[in-house]
Amino acid sequence: MNQFKNKNVVVTGASRGIGLSISKRLAKEGANIAILAKTDVPHPKLPGTIFTAAKEIEEFGVKVLPIKTDIRFDDQVETAIEKVNYEFGSIDILVNNASAINLFNTETLSMKRFDLMLDINVRGTYLCSKTCLPFLKKSSNPHILNLSPPINLKSKWFENFTAYTISKYAMSMNVLGMSSEYKKYNIAVNALWPKTAINTAAISMLGGFVTPEQCRKPEIVSDAAYVILSKSSKECTGNFYIDEYVLKEEGVKDFDKYAVKTDSKLFEDLYLD
Repeated sequence: MNQFKNKNVVVTGASRGIGLSISKRLAKEGANIAILAKTDVPHPKLPGTIFTAAKEIEEFGVKVLPIKTDIRFDDQVETAIEKVNYEFGSIDILVNNASAINLFNTETLSMKRFDLMLDINVRGTYLCSKTCLPFLKKSSNPHILNLSPPINLKSKWFENFTAYTISKYAMSMNVLGMSSEYKKYNIAVNALWPKTAINTAAISMLGGFVTPEQCRKPEIVSDAAYVILSKSSKECTGNFYIDEYVLKEEGVKDFDKYAVKTDSKLFEDLYLD
């Protein structure tokens, strides 16, 4: 019996990239997907909208609910989550994928960009988790999964982009706190981070020193997310997972299928030594 059949999943930032890939992976297993993202009309520089993403997910024969949502704002998130619960009847999984990235140092980063990263990566993650909590409490196997890194306090991960690191580590601190706080409700709260750079629109923000050929496809992250979200929420919480290691533990040996170009040297992702 497929444990994702008729499960209801909220994914933030799911109009493209990793969020869309996770949505499609879970939809393939029968889960209904609510897409919470800002892009409802084509962006001049970024692919996909909530509606093009919904069309891709609908091909799996599940219910899809695209909701234009800016997770920086309480009223938009609260309205969206209430709509998901009304349309789907329950919420079983929240994937906090939405994130802003600006790899600038303190001399060059504007405070507007600083605020954007903190508002989306930290406050947005906190807000979505808090808003979904009453509904997740009612689920038989509730999960929250944040796309955030293990907390590595070596100075080299701060010196060139302090603000981004602060925002992603604070996103991970949500995992540390909520995994303990929500344990009494049997809600699993975990983090997932890729071992290598992933070929999404975000790599264009990495200053040009990472090419698509040095990346893996988003499917490695979504396959790892599927494994994590399949686990019992009572036994799996407070972990900082790395996609490759999750899949190796499942017996996966062929990682070439995830490579954009199999004979290229992969770029190891930030915050990993």
